[in-house]
Amino acid sequence: SSSRHLILPVCLLGPSSRVVVAVVVVVVVSLAMLARVAPGSLRLVTGARTFSAESAGSRFRKLMMEAHASKKPLQIVGATSAYAARMAQNIGFQSVYVSGGGVALSNLGVPDLGVTTLDDVLVDVRRLTRVCSAPVLVDIDTGFGASTLNIERTVRDMEQAGAGAVHMEDQVLIKRCGHRPNKQVVPTEEMVARLNAARKGRTDMVIMARTDAVAVEGLDAAVERCKAYVAEGGADCIFAEAVTELDQYEKFSKALPGVPLLANLTEFGKTPLWHLDELAARGVSMALYPLSAFRAQSRAAEEVFQAILKDGTNKQAEQLMHTRMQTYDVIDYMSYERALDAVQSKDK
Repeated sequence: SSSRHLILPVCLLGPSSRVVVAVVVVVVVSLAMLARVAPGSLRLVTGARTFSAESAGSRFRKLMMEAHASKKPLQIVGATSAYAARMAQNIGFQSVYVSGGGVALSNLGVPDLGVTTLDDVLVDVRRLTRVCSAPVLVDIDTGFGASTLNIERTVRDMEQAGAGAVHMEDQVLIKRCGHRPNKQVVPTEEMVARLNAARKGRTDMVIMARTDAVAVEGLDAAVERCKAYVAEGGADCIFAEAVTELDQYEKFSKALPGVPLLANLTEFGKTPLWHLDELAARGVSMALYPLSAFRAQSRAAEEVFQAILKDGTNKQAEQLMHTRMQTYDVIDYMSYERALDAVQSKDK
């Protein structure tokens, strides 16, 4: 009722003053509505993510070290949307991944050739971490900048956005997909400097060093690089890209005892799709599936588009889809709706 008394005076105000008053009224009304929601319902209004006092970096590190100690690799799946991240967590995955290639392909429609920017990736990371409590591993390419100051800023921004870990590679700034030809890598000393800059930018985020040197300089040189990345750069773990033989992982793990090792199992690339048990036997601590869901989504979408265009209806394509309720279940839609019902029922 008090808001009714504001109408006449507001009409007498100038345009800028009216905006200020309108904002104040919206805030007051919103707070009043939230105050009438039961405490248990407030979580549903603000989102389904359960916040933890423990940082994302600490949680990722704990999962990684437990996997390393138990010889049961942590499986990390790529999610190109917040919806996909929630689905992965609901199914049981303990960590999800924001792929640079995924951001480029899914959200920008461009190749993964260094086109994406820091802000492009941060948008996706923030969306995921708002609704998914599983710690997120993020691909930051070469650090998004030519100087160590750029890298320090990138890591700081990623941690503030809620990421639990980042991986940075030793390619030159004009980088390429890790499973394509003509890659070039920077000198070991330059990558060590990148890693030290990354460590300056973090509080407790996990810093993973990715090497693309296996395909460029050979296995032995790549292993020596990684030893320097850990000893001099302070990397917490290693990502050996484009490995072609299973025993190559064992070379890394034996040269770096106690250092967790990640295997990238991207489809249609240079690396065979080995079983988790095979990887564990060679000392691998984490198994990454960066674009598996995205590729499946792409194929399903293509079939749906073709069916609609050909048939003039989406009736046959419906069999390829989740039902409305299956989609709602992924995001716990009904809980949000019940929270709104509780608020609106008190206004009647």
